[in-house]
Amino acid sequence: MQKIVLITGAGGNLGEAVVNEFSSLGYKVIGTAVPGHLPKGPTKAEFVEADLTNEKAASATIDKVVAKHGRLDAVIMLVGGFAMGNIENTDGTDLDKMLHLNFYTAYFTARPAFQTMAKTGGGRLVFAGARPAIQAAAGKDTLPYALSKSLLFNLSDILNESGKGKHITSSVVVPSIIDTPPNRKNMPDADFNKWVKPEKIAKTIGFICSEEGDALRQGVYKIYGDS
Repeated sequence: MQKIVLITGAGGNLGEAVVNEFSSLGYKVIGTAVPGHLPKGPTKAEFVEADLTNEKAASATIDKVVAKHGRLDAVIMLVGGFAMGNIENTDGTDLDKMLHLNFYTAYFTARPAFQTMAKTGGGRLVFAGARPAIQAAAGKDTLPYALSKSLLFNLSDILNESGKGKHITSSVVVPSIIDTPPNRKNMPDADFNKWVKPEKIAKTIGFICSEEGDALRQGVYKIYGDS
């Protein structure tokens, strides 16, 4: 039986690598796209439009995928955003924006996905964390981003506890700087060889969701490369 994976943010640089990895592993890949921004041309994923900042819309998206495919074996949550800021210049509006992009999108996806998995025999939940969320030195100048990402670690731990006995596990992958065209453009003087490749992150996520990784209940996977 072909496994079903839902990948939010599947059209991004990391998302594309994760789509390719799960497709190569034989999964039926479902990707989400912001309404009005479906990918053009052929892709390895079946895309659905979803405003994941809206709880009802996110839940309806999960319902739609499950109604069509019967279950969810894995959900990879990559939707998010980035912002600079420190304690001096980060106000509530800045924080609220990051919370909606990085935490609420994940929570609104993970909650109905967890409920579905509890009914259909289990599954894997994988969140995209960030090093500034667990390293204060890196987070002090990316405060709204770091705080919003930090909640994912607590959420994942709680879901792991809630999933015991239901064959549901939750993990957070924590990349350092990802080697993408936008990052190269923004940091042209950096040593790109030290950055982690999207494909490396994708393979780690693939292993987490594989039969070989089935016994794992590790909460956090740090993927830092040489940086």
